[in-house]
Amino acid sequence: MLIRRPRGWEIPERDATPEALWTRRRTLGAGLGAIAGGLLGGRNAIAQEDPSAGMYPAMRNMRYRVDREISAENDATTFNNFYEFGTSKTIWRAAEKMPIRPWQVRIEGMVEQPRTVDFDDILKAMTLEERVYRFRCVEAWAMTVPWSGFSLKQFVEWCKPTSSAKYVVMQTFQNPSVATGQRASWYPWPYTEGLTIDEATNELAFIATGLYGKPIPRQNGAPLRLVTPWKYGFKGVKSIVRFNFTDQRPKTFWEQLQASEYGFWANVNPKVSHPRWSQASEEVVGTGKRVPTQLFNGYADYVADLYTNRQDERLWA
Repeated sequence: MLIRRPRGWEIPERDATPEALWTRRRTLGAGLGAIAGGLLGGRNAIAQEDPSAGMYPAMRNMRYRVDREISAENDATTFNNFYEFGTSKTIWRAAEKMPIRPWQVRIEGMVEQPRTVDFDDILKAMTLEERVYRFRCVEAWAMTVPWSGFSLKQFVEWCKPTSSAKYVVMQTFQNPSVATGQRASWYPWPYTEGLTIDEATNELAFIATGLYGKPIPRQNGAPLRLVTPWKYGFKGVKSIVRFNFTDQRPKTFWEQLQASEYGFWANVNPKVSHPRWSQASEEVVGTGKRVPTQLFNGYADYVADLYTNRQDERLWA
């Protein structure tokens, strides 16, 4: 007899919305959203400028479910870190000035064919889906959000790295005329992050191009950003313009700035405190509640085996 043990992230099937009902609700929601977009200004109107809007909402992948309610969209889109536009959590107005078309992405390094590709061509080549993930910031706050996009594994395979590549390095755009935070010379621009190839091809690793059934807003990293839900949020490099495959581990943005506090791996661990605060619990934004933090942010079943031979590394930022 096969005895199946539920994983920590799963909820009982009886608590899941039936797929047919969910699909009808999503279709209705998309129609209402289009009407609202025609009536409202601000962020809704700006989102309609994105030529990929017709590709959303993507079908939700029910493999990725969590035991928390999805955060309010307004919280997730107005409470952000994006240092390119400043250090406050309310940078969304400044980020709206960022042009997202045309947007080209450079694929380089140890790949069969280095090339520059248009973002919309990447979208056409990928299989879009929606995934609900926990999000945990190193500052000890958390959300639960529905990202749309494609698996990083699919994208890595599309890039065709050579067998010598050990890391994929990602960089944000650089345009200080719009992103005024980039005028701060003490920051090591452009924002640089990286993963090992085995992390990048883990099934959880995701490139987000949408959020809440629409193209991802600029302040959340439009038009494409990294999502690694078992790591602290600063790993989630936004507005990516470069993927470089290399055999050298990169020096990431926060490592260059403050290596004693922020490391390369940045995996979530409630037992390892930040030098200036505890990581044992987290505030769920919009609820006023603090809850215990989980190892690997609740995703240990997926990723713990990535680090069994790396225990001599500083795995917990």
